[in-house]
Amino acid sequence: MPRTLDHRPSLLIVGCGDVGMRVLRLLAGRWRVLALTSQAARTAELRSAGATPLIADLDQPASLWRLAGLADAVLHLAPPPGSGREDPRTRHLLQALARCGQRPRVLVYGSTTGVYGDAGGALFDETRPVAPSTERAWRRVDAERALRAAGRCGWRVALLRIPGIHAADRVGGSVLDRVRQGRPLLRPEDDVFTNHIHADDLARACVAALWRGGPQRAYHITDGVDCLMGEWYDQAADLAGLPRLPRVSRDDMARTASPMSLSFMGESRRLRNERMRAELGVEPRHQTPG
Repeated sequence: MPRTLDHRPSLLIVGCGDVGMRVLRLLAGRWRVLALTSQAARTAELRSAGATPLIADLDQPASLWRLAGLADAVLHLAPPPGSGREDPRTRHLLQALARCGQRPRVLVYGSTTGVYGDAGGALFDETRPVAPSTERAWRRVDAERALRAAGRCGWRVALLRIPGIHAADRVGGSVLDRVRQGRPLLRPEDDVFTNHIHADDLARACVAALWRGGPQRAYHITDGVDCLMGEWYDQAADLAGLPRLPRVSRDDMARTASPMSLSFMGESRRLRNERMRAELGVEPRHQTPG
């Protein structure tokens, strides 16, 4: 494994956004952390959070040549490209990490529960086959397959399948922001089961997977709360003393909602999280909206 003079384990975070910054806070002083960014403007922010910034771009493979042998572990949180059914970014990363045969000891990947597609509200664990129904989900499946192939060559790869992320201090991830916008939800008879994880619990799961994630093992990183989407937002509104959002039929929703919103409202599933709790040792601390 790579060694440095300070002897702390080393971690490369690829895609150090909101969740990556929360991971940085959890690891402060205990790990030597490098953070890959394509934005030179973020270097000061990353340094102040305790990371060594590395400027490179997953869309430019030649910029990744320095990554091989840099870290004992890799946390891959970078999203795929915005179109197509493949994720060349993950393949570029794997190729760079494998240069000269210097592989990291473990790689943890932040995937999505969208790889399952619509399950009709069924409750299931990680053994359910993937059945993506959108190109966005297909890109994640492509990344998972590339990572599993790397795992068969000796890497320890853990796949974290992540649902909707929320936190009051997360840009774009505040449940109350959605309530305040006033956009309608589906009426109960048309509604779908949805799944969630607080950003802080997700960060804890990322750290736990670095140590305890099983080889080529997938994990549902979810709070385990079973509820319809509308119930989740009703609870958020009630806790904040705000009016509940109006409800409309699926036909009415189809005339006004964005294609992405409709895709989320077209998939219903409930996820078991026993594997996360038993193998990673993560018990969700946040099981209400906020």
